[in-house]
Amino acid sequence: MEFSAKQIAAFIEGEIIGDENATVHTFAKIEEGIPGAISFLSNPKYTPYIYDTNASIVLVNKDFEPEKEIKATLIKVENAYESLSKLLNLYEMSKSKKQGIDPLAAIAPSAKLGENIYVGPFAVIGENVVIGDNTFIHAHVCVADNVKIGNNCALYPHVTIYHDCRIGNECNIHAGSVIGADGFGFAPTPDGYEKIPQIGIVILEDRVDIGANTCIDRATMGATIIRKGVKLDNLIQVAHNDEIGSHTVMAAQVGIAGSTKIGEWCMFGGQVGIAGHITIGDHVNFGAQSGVPSSVKANQQLIGTPPMEQKPYFRSASIYRKLPDMYFEMNALRKELEELKKQLNNK
Repeated sequence: MEFSAKQIAAFIEGEIIGDENATVHTFAKIEEGIPGAISFLSNPKYTPYIYDTNASIVLVNKDFEPEKEIKATLIKVENAYESLSKLLNLYEMSKSKKQGIDPLAAIAPSAKLGENIYVGPFAVIGENVVIGDNTFIHAHVCVADNVKIGNNCALYPHVTIYHDCRIGNECNIHAGSVIGADGFGFAPTPDGYEKIPQIGIVILEDRVDIGANTCIDRATMGATIIRKGVKLDNLIQVAHNDEIGSHTVMAAQVGIAGSTKIGEWCMFGGQVGIAGHITIGDHVNFGAQSGVPSSVKANQQLIGTPPMEQKPYFRSASIYRKLPDMYFEMNALRKELEELKKQLNNK
């Protein structure tokens, strides 16, 4: 399917610089652009590529001013990355999608399935499950008893949703993720650790995205809650009774201990570790590999263990690298001082 620069500009409300009849049929990174592809430029580091790219159309921010001639047709928009996202969503929606129930799926008689859904081979849907319209349950997904799933969701192969959990509308859960496994609750006894039953559930509100092999544990009592618009990367652990505020995003391998409350619009880099029973305020950013042992107030950008503001952290890091030399210098000065003391005492 081909689209012209004129059609694309109308859809994303952009300004054309160049040939409005230029057409594209695919997407490409700006450094790998080919004729017939649309690309984008939002990171200034990639600016040199725009002068040599073979892409037919490039999305750029409105404030971009070329320093020399560009072969491609430009479409200027407020936010090139955001506009690309809109086009990719349009492209994805235009693809043909499977419908119907595969004969190899196992569906309980009491389950209620919405319209225009797809259930793939070897998927298992338990008793009293409710699945909304236009939802895709791919191969080998397991949806346990009493689960409710909203409209326009996608559960990719080998996703497991434990009993009684709730999934909102427009949620995507990628392959291998587990929603609602038992929280890590054990009581020490003279004979070892005794398991504490985890009788709560997990609630995913609308427009939540869960990456591959991410685990969200059910609550001991009540619910582990992932609020609307949250985006979790691959290999993330969310423990029992946590609450993650709306529109918070987390990169891969973040781990959150139990009963922690995280605010709205937070951003966590990869491998951030959060202690249990603490509160993180709204609009808090943690750099990669930060370790957070205690509560943090809103509107902060922090990094390190324990986390600190970015400028002091990088100053400390630069000093840390010099510690071995400083240690030897200190010992040398100490010896010199001892020698001076001996000489003074001998006078």
